[in-house]
Amino acid sequence: MKKNVLVTGGAGFMGAHVVNELLRDGNHHVVVLDDRSGGFRENVNPAAKFVEGSILDVSLVNRLCEQYEFSYIYHLAAYAAEGLSHFIKRFNYQNNLIGSVNLINAAVNYNVKRFVFTSSIAVYGANQLPMHEALMPLPEDSYGIAKYAVEQELIVSKRLFDLDYTIFRPHNVYGELQNISDKYRNVIGIFMNNIMQDEPLVIFGDGEQTRAFTHIADVAPHIARCVDIPEASCEIFNVGSDKHVSVNDLADLVMTTMQKEVAVKHFRARDEVKHAYCSHEKFQQVFGTSSQVRLEEGLHRMAAWAQSVGPRPATEFSAIEIRKNLPEAWNQ
Repeated sequence: MKKNVLVTGGAGFMGAHVVNELLRDGNHHVVVLDDRSGGFRENVNPAAKFVEGSILDVSLVNRLCEQYEFSYIYHLAAYAAEGLSHFIKRFNYQNNLIGSVNLINAAVNYNVKRFVFTSSIAVYGANQLPMHEALMPLPEDSYGIAKYAVEQELIVSKRLFDLDYTIFRPHNVYGELQNISDKYRNVIGIFMNNIMQDEPLVIFGDGEQTRAFTHIADVAPHIARCVDIPEASCEIFNVGSDKHVSVNDLADLVMTTMQKEVAVKHFRARDEVKHAYCSHEKFQQVFGTSSQVRLEEGLHRMAAWAQSVGPRPATEFSAIEIRKNLPEAWNQ
């Protein structure tokens, strides 16, 4: 018998790919809840039931849980702009924390079997490298703080209400369907969008900060199937690539992939972690695999998709709450 599952953020980048994976195995009826604030209706697989709405709408969340009696909730709805989160604190906590709590409450009240949550390596902050799950999180931005708070709520909800969970901490995920018009997050998408419009690539600081970029094909299938893995219950996993590169090298790689050079502009460094990459030993032990898509291959896949859909006008975040120390490139 097929299980009913809820995917929040299913019109967004990562959520849409998870929906596709859930539908591919033929064992799920998928309901997508998304307010389309960062995603696109065309991302949603037509085999899924699409509900336009917000996780902040408690009555809607409860009504869906009552109607469909979900076995699993996959919570991927978030506004994942770490650097901007300092300047949109209220928006960040409402959407990334309060909205998550609404879903956790409903999961408990409507007897959901497992709550799958995409957190972030932002919870680690400037921690020991490579970052591993046994480290004490030290988040340095409002986004990471919100994600860590949700993790703690899930741990408490397991103890008090026996709500099973699986938490993933992805990092720098990129690929087809990503919102390339958002100028505050997803650097690869930003670079590709700018190149297609002959605009310069913006790099904050000296560009020697390093990140491990992960193609969506190395993330979405594992998120989707984790509910079928007993060893993944009530565990936290880093998921992503082991290879880290500097932002300067990334800019060169993207221009090579797009077969086009544009100017590179450096702005004052943001208040952000300089180096961030993880250990994936725990993930490999439970899921039996590791990252398979090399960065060069993943960039070619994403570039082919980006060129097929064409450039999109950069969107401005209209509700900045704090403008003091806002990065110059975002304050124009």
